[in-house]
Amino acid sequence: MAHNETVLMGSSQEIFEKYHIDEEVGFALPKPLEELPPPYDDWISIAKNLPELIEKNKLRERVDQLQIHSIDGLKDHKSQRLAHLTLGYITMAYVWNQGDKDVREVLPKNIAVPYCELSEKLGLPPILVYADCVLANWKKKDPNGPMTYENMDVLFWFPGGDCCKGFFLVSLLVEIAAASAIKVIPDLFKAVKNEDQNALQKALRYIASSLQQAHKEFENINKYVDPNTFYNVLRTYLSGWKNNPKLPKGLKYEGFSDTPKEFAGGSAAQSSIFQCFDVLLGIQQRSGEEFAARFLQEMRKYMPPAHQEFLLSLESGPSVREFVLSKGDAKLQADYSECVKAMVSLRDYHLQMVAKYIVIPSCQQENKGTGGTSVMAFLKSVRDTTQNFLLRDN
Repeated sequence: MAHNETVLMGSSQEIFEKYHIDEEVGFALPKPLEELPPPYDDWISIAKNLPELIEKNKLRERVDQLQIHSIDGLKDHKSQRLAHLTLGYITMAYVWNQGDKDVREVLPKNIAVPYCELSEKLGLPPILVYADCVLANWKKKDPNGPMTYENMDVLFWFPGGDCCKGFFLVSLLVEIAAASAIKVIPDLFKAVKNEDQNALQKALRYIASSLQQAHKEFENINKYVDPNTFYNVLRTYLSGWKNNPKLPKGLKYEGFSDTPKEFAGGSAAQSSIFQCFDVLLGIQQRSGEEFAARFLQEMRKYMPPAHQEFLLSLESGPSVREFVLSKGDAKLQADYSECVKAMVSLRDYHLQMVAKYIVIPSCQQENKGTGGTSVMAFLKSVRDTTQNFLLRDN
């Protein structure tokens, strides 16, 4: 604990190195690889042609013909992350195929064995997680150009055309905008330790500004993602096998486990950035609905281990909220509350988007998010709990 606190009080560069965070893209993987060498190019070939293979109903046949490849040739972190992303896409496509009418309960060993071994190596579950499809699934069209939607693309696609690109890239750009505030965390903790109100106010204003920019990026989802395509096509391929009536026992990973395993599908709850600001601002979701707190804690297991460790280290740091309250300074409290308001605003907007993209198109069907939780109840609980941490008179 003491060492973690020392790192948090150090330079932002020390934080970035220790916890695998990038100065430009935050928790996202910087400059992901796009290709793997033989024999892993077999996986890449399938993943790059998923929509066509699914449309022609050839996907499962191609996967069944694959040889088992040892993961020993995947030596570095970026190649391992690309392989995990690739096998995640193939797995989702194999299980769900052309929708959820013909679901497979067993993942064949030629994919299951390397996928599970690689997942153990990376400390991630063997299912497509947010760290794959959002944080490691991007490239710049012009490598020297800006990090903008127009200059970016995803590495792999599911059926649904541009909806897939829009959903993943908007999520990534929201993440990057919010993550720009990570570099002021050392300033924040030093200001508390040194009781420097001016420095603390400056850091809080920077965090609020970053969260407000994240909200602006989030609004672009309306431009790039069609609600009906998202609900009826893409959402299926993001669905997991935990609390899912289509796979009531979970998925069996042939050759690796005799019993089926249950894993939640990828969702924004697996993003480290918003849990990071909850911790920093002292917003304790456990003071709200218990199921929401439990679910968020569970979702940490779907984050890369270094990012999980980062959240734990923040929890061991000094309390910004308690310091702000102890000073009784109206301007300081107002700056703190601007950060909380920005978090409330983001969660409010997330609720609106879930209504637009899941609740309304569902036509009164049971509303489950890809994470397998009752999505509106969960998000309302998280939003309301966040709102409870606003300071009075703000």
